[in-house]
Amino acid sequence: MKYAVIGAGGMGIQYGVLLQEFAHKDVDFIDTWKPNVEKIREQGGAYVSQDGQDRHLVPIDVYYPEEYTGNPDAWIVFLKQMQLDGVLKRCAHLFNDKQVVFSAMNGYGHFEKLNEYFAKDRIYGGTALIGAYVYGPGDFNFTGGAHAKAMNLCAYADTVTDKVSAVEHELYEDFKAATLNPTIVDNFIGMCMAKIVFNSVLNTLCTMYQIRFGEFHAHPDSRWLTEQLVDEAYGAAEAAGFKLLGTREKEVETILHTAGVAHPLHYPSMYQDLTKGRPTEVDYINGYIARIGREHGYVCKLHEFLTREVHLAERAFAIHNPDIVAQARADAEASKPITE
Repeated sequence: MKYAVIGAGGMGIQYGVLLQEFAHKDVDFIDTWKPNVEKIREQGGAYVSQDGQDRHLVPIDVYYPEEYTGNPDAWIVFLKQMQLDGVLKRCAHLFNDKQVVFSAMNGYGHFEKLNEYFAKDRIYGGTALIGAYVYGPGDFNFTGGAHAKAMNLCAYADTVTDKVSAVEHELYEDFKAATLNPTIVDNFIGMCMAKIVFNSVLNTLCTMYQIRFGEFHAHPDSRWLTEQLVDEAYGAAEAAGFKLLGTREKEVETILHTAGVAHPLHYPSMYQDLTKGRPTEVDYINGYIARIGREHGYVCKLHEFLTREVHLAERAFAIHNPDIVAQARADAEASKPITE
């Protein structure tokens, strides 16, 4: 397959670079963040490092949506939920019914949006326990080595035909070669909900208190806090009729192992958004859990509270760091298409 990545941020760069370097795939990158695109072009590629070490330049080709003329077999989409509508509209002229699309974005809501452009049997979802940090335009750090990475892969189609399965296995082999350590699962909503539950603990709490995963894990109440949030999230999922991939106990252990062993140095993407003056995705994570609970008669007091707490943290950061927030807004404005 030939790939094109929409969203040349931390995760998009990591997937694309690893596919390029280890799976030896042809990969293009599309982005709308002007400082990022121009910096990558200026330096002839993206600087990448692993856990802060071995920083080196990887040649990549990056394009704005309006100038890209390629025709990839598979799209990989890594955007913020709030960006997705606008960027997909800018890329719509590039999509055709022979292509497939894969996404492992945080939160929930993106697959319905992708379904506006791709048939269900051409959509593949994933969840990734894979860390990345954006130092700045054109400069990226991957956290956790090859053995610390893990991801799930699942077809979005209601009926998995031989053709759908064949593409799924081709994606699996490419991701495996790229050291992303994929596992194919057959419970789409359960897969997605498990990652949302994971993010609802580590992403949210580490963002509110601006700490790394390992610093959360070292706190004596980390297990208790994790158990409370996981239990409430599972209650909401069960009320909605969703069956998650594992038990409450297994999810708690996954979260604590990731925080303390696999990725202790990692700052979550929500933290990165907060500290760079951008809106967070908390409404698509804790807010999503609270919403499905509310819609099915199960009140999620903890997740409702944390959603509002993160929005308060956003406001507090803006009060104390007006220059950073102003720059983030200027960057967002610069990323809009010229025709707007």
